[in-house]
Amino acid sequence: MTACPDSAAAIPPLGWDDLGQAQRDAAYDNLAAVAGAAAIQQARHEASARFRAERPGCLDRPYGPDERNRWDLFPARDPHAPCLAFIHGGYWQRGSRNSGSVLGTGVMAHGWSYACVGYPLAPQVSVGAIVAHLRRALDWLRDTGPSLGIAGPLFLCGSSVGGHLASMLLDHVAVRAGLAISGIYDLAQIRDTYLNAKLRLSDHDIATCSPLRMPAVDKTLAIAYGTRELPALIGHGRAFHGYRADRHRPGALIPVPQANHFTILDSLESPTGILTGHVLQLAN
Repeated sequence: MTACPDSAAAIPPLGWDDLGQAQRDAAYDNLAAVAGAAAIQQARHEASARFRAERPGCLDRPYGPDERNRWDLFPARDPHAPCLAFIHGGYWQRGSRNSGSVLGTGVMAHGWSYACVGYPLAPQVSVGAIVAHLRRALDWLRDTGPSLGIAGPLFLCGSSVGGHLASMLLDHVAVRAGLAISGIYDLAQIRDTYLNAKLRLSDHDIATCSPLRMPAVDKTLAIAYGTRELPALIGHGRAFHGYRADRHRPGALIPVPQANHFTILDSLESPTGILTGHVLQLAN
């Protein structure tokens, strides 16, 4: 597996080796960077609970033995409609599929199916193990989805580290194309931050779980970030898009105007949002 050192080195903040620990931690602390982040997350969590209450038919479907090995499925009227599968964020160590339900509002307004997947978290499992769990989740959806009303083409989407995980899973045979939102695409800097206390990243993890250090999958992957995100997050998106473009891999780079790490998802939740529009284009 070959890294792209020029792209990876361009991820802000520049001069990483000269930064102190507090500066390194701040570079990836989205909660501290966004005023009212907790309130935004809580509102989305509550809206998602209402969304599920109105659509209770296919919730909490297990794809494995772990308590977090669960799908919530929201089939369209047409079982052969496209399906958007969403992977939540939380730096591989927090978060839940339960906060992503309402994000299906956008594509479902256009006749799509929608699905949210859960997965075990660090430190109980490694980043590589999370990827493996999600591969099994996609196997399950491919094999079992048709009997539950989801038999159409599958498109993968994730936010924050969900964007990382969607990128890692783009090569799955069931996935037609993807949208990675506000993702992390090289884990090297993450190992130097507060996040590594639970992640315990190894050289092997960085080499095998960094999309910027792996072969570029030849499927369409749109890459989005908010223009008010932390510079590091913007840098990851630009670097990964450049890495793929240099290898003639398809997919748009989508800067979402005035959006931060949390409000960017409003444009996926809205039926007329920028990200909803790009998801619909993936099916074409």
